[in-house]
Amino acid sequence: MRLENKTALITGASRNIGKEIALTFAREGADVILNTRTNQQELDAVASQCRELGVKTHTVLGDVSDSARVSSMVEEGIEALGKVDILVSNVAIRPHRPILEVTDEEWHHVMGVNLDSAFYLCRAVLPGMIERRSGSIVALGGQAAITGRPGTALVTTAKTGLLGLIRAIAAEMAEYNVRANMVNPGSTDTERRSPEWYPEHPGTSRGADDHLKDIPMHRQGTVEDIANAVLFFASDESGYITGDRLNVVGGKYIV
Repeated sequence: MRLENKTALITGASRNIGKEIALTFAREGADVILNTRTNQQELDAVASQCRELGVKTHTVLGDVSDSARVSSMVEEGIEALGKVDILVSNVAIRPHRPILEVTDEEWHHVMGVNLDSAFYLCRAVLPGMIERRSGSIVALGGQAAITGRPGTALVTTAKTGLLGLIRAIAAEMAEYNVRANMVNPGSTDTERRSPEWYPEHPGTSRGADDHLKDIPMHRQGTVEDIANAVLFFASDESGYITGDRLNVVGGKYIV
């Protein structure tokens, strides 16, 4: 098992990519601290599946854009399971809006959820990682961290900033054997409860030929594809990789 004797904190763990990361880590032997903002029932269902795989599991509700809540959430998780060896910062929102229509409130909300949260989480878990001289931080980016598109100033700015944060942490923490990397998912087959965040193909069903024509592999990614990439960065298999990113996009950005 690649994560035996490790404990991972995973945000946004109640469904989709976060849920699959939690289950993948549990299969590899990691105890898990699982977070979502409000839906305790969904989170408990994921936790139950993880426990069935034989690992210790603790759940914490909390808005990760709230600095004080992140601090208390991490303290609670450490008190329950002893430590955090791996952080997966997975929470994000992706509203599309022409830049001239973006309000101050929308700007700060997206930055808070997509960027500030990662800073708060890293700041909370790093002291323990430094003390143990071991740790892995994995942030989930996306296509917005790779290129800019119309209507995505909010998300592109936040996700590009997230990559900068990861690189800065990697540089500063390398002497303590703490690594930080990013996984950028491409179009992924997930349940989307906010379809207005994905207006690129109006009137076209996801998975249709028109939707896949720009992806060389001609398919969407799966949650398993993304979770396996995160697992690689979380495990010792990537022990000499830090400050880097892995684009899990089916070849879409081949140059």
